Amino acid sequence: MDRDVTAILLEAKVSKPLKIAVLGFWHVHAGDYARQTQEHPGTELVAVWDDDPALGQPGADQFGVPFGDDLDALLSRADLDGVIITTATNAHRNLMIRAANAGKHIFTEKLLAPKVTEAEEIIAAADGNEVKLVVSLPRLSHGYTKAIRDVIDSGDLGKLTYGRVRLSHDGAVPRDGTKGWLPDRFFDQKAAIGGALTDLGCHPVYLLQLFLGADPDTVSATYRSVSGRGLEDNAVVTVGYRDQKIGVIEAGFTSPNPFTIEIFGTEGSLTYTDADYVLRVAGPAFGGEARELPVPEPGKEPFAQWVDHITEGTRADDNLARAVELTRLVQAANQAAAKGRTIAYTTK
Repeated sequence: MDRDVTAILLEAKVSKPLKIAVLGFWHVHAGDYARQTQEHPGTELVAVWDDDPALGQPGADQFGVPFGDDLDALLSRADLDGVIITTATNAHRNLMIRAANAGKHIFTEKLLAPKVTEAEEIIAAADGNEVKLVVSLPRLSHGYTKAIRDVIDSGDLGKLTYGRVRLSHDGAVPRDGTKGWLPDRFFDQKAAIGGALTDLGCHPVYLLQLFLGADPDTVSATYRSVSGRGLEDNAVVTVGYRDQKIGVIEAGFTSPNPFTIEIFGTEGSLTYTDADYVLRVAGPAFGGEARELPVPEPGKEPFAQWVDHITEGTRADDNLARAVELTRLVQAANQAAAKGRTIAYTTK
């Protein structure tokens, strides 16, 4: 296509908001993404679908858009540009392939899919239909992530030896006569696939992969259920690397702990916590004493990145590669927990 024609088409696309539908109000973040759609100048929320009207109808009412239970009719709309998929994890593969085959751009909550093979099928369907697919991995764009990468890349920590990322909330802690604010459906093995590690733990997983690498050779996992609601609400995953690094991933639904990152090397250390939003480093390269480093402003959130990929006609290469590796490690951790032993990890 002639470059001038392409530029004109892109300008027209930018000036006319993309029409977006939310598919599924199963996930607790569905409302957040619906709100982002209404707030972003380049998008317009036009519909909500859910195979469970008890979830979808209130979501549609909340945001003042029509609710529909006919997915084929919605996906066949010529004026619909994209969909946000926030269904149960086990529904992702089939739903995303249907959306991709209908030519609708896709933004989705993590995990992309329960299995790597399914994640790869989804990406192939998106690519084959020229659909822009982005998985919500928001902490990759946060300012502390860039600052930590810069420190690691500088070599000032020496050879990395250990990394730990912890994230938890109190969603499964009983309050005021309830089981906690996290819905029961998050503990449904069939729908959710896994508990704390498969949901909240995705963030520590992809961050640790960013900092230490996505190529460990062993993985072990310990899962526990403090609340007794079925799936794990307290999880620790340990990965070992061929160069002898150790990585620890922690996730839970039963403790309102501050988000924490720790990276250690032969020449220094680094810690970050959102208890005070401070990044601290120590070691010879930093004057021999602990000191604070500035944390940059965050970059664009994944939803805004998705809109850019649609309007600019680009592919989210890094996001999709990391989404697959995230699925791979979560799948392996769940297998290790089920077997109760350390297992060999493969990236193939």
